[in-house]
Amino acid sequence: MLGAAGALGAAGCSRVPTGDTLARLRSQGTVRLGIAGEVPYGYIDEDGEFTGEAVELAKVIFKRLGVPGVQPVATDFSSLIPGLKTQQFDVVSAGMYINKERCEQVIFSDPEYQMLDSFIVRKGNPLGLRGYADVIRAKAKFGTGAGYAQSAYAVGAGYPEKDIVILQDQVAGLNAVESGRIDVFGGTALTTRQVTRKSRRAEATKAFAPVVDGEKHIDGGGFTFRPTDTGLRDAFNVEIHKMKDSGELFRILRPFGFTEAEMTDLTAEELCS
Repeated sequence: MLGAAGALGAAGCSRVPTGDTLARLRSQGTVRLGIAGEVPYGYIDEDGEFTGEAVELAKVIFKRLGVPGVQPVATDFSSLIPGLKTQQFDVVSAGMYINKERCEQVIFSDPEYQMLDSFIVRKGNPLGLRGYADVIRAKAKFGTGAGYAQSAYAVGAGYPEKDIVILQDQVAGLNAVESGRIDVFGGTALTTRQVTRKSRRAEATKAFAPVVDGEKHIDGGGFTFRPTDTGLRDAFNVEIHKMKDSGELFRILRPFGFTEAEMTDLTAEELCS
């Protein structure tokens, strides 16, 4: 994703431009969007076009904010926050999970969706893997994406961090499961069911809520902004809440595999706490 991440990468030093970012974007007419090439959030389709739920949502909202042009910039998921800080793009448009660790580095819009986890496993799920505790019990070889939150959930359940196989994305995860390199790949429920649709050797498990600090946890994904860009974030939030109220948000997300169960009233403040 939106998936999402435990390890965030070094913050580093960066030169953040002062002034009104929204005014600057309106003046230049284009916003640069950081994406991670992950279906269905932000990716390049078969026609070579940038698309995805977050990209399409950004097109609508920024146009309404007076910024008609969008320029997606693809990078590795783990490079999104560092890239935002070093001006490689203006906003991260990748459906990034909102969590406490990230909220210490960046600010988020309220989430456009909520999400549970799921595993990619071999057909028939021979090891009976339905949650992170099962991975520990079965001594299964676990993999997930670079920077994904699922690493932290596995470690929290007792899986040794050094033993996690880090792969580029969910497609690499599917290939690793199909080839037997790993037993299980952890990702979001949406990405795992999307990527396994045509597989004859692997399947997605039923969605489940990971356990965090003894309680079941639901994630939410949103747009990511530099901490100095509160005005831009607030203007973005006004538009996304209008779209939630009218049902337009779901109409944009539905073609990318989202269901009504994944629409949410969660706030960034709740998810940051």
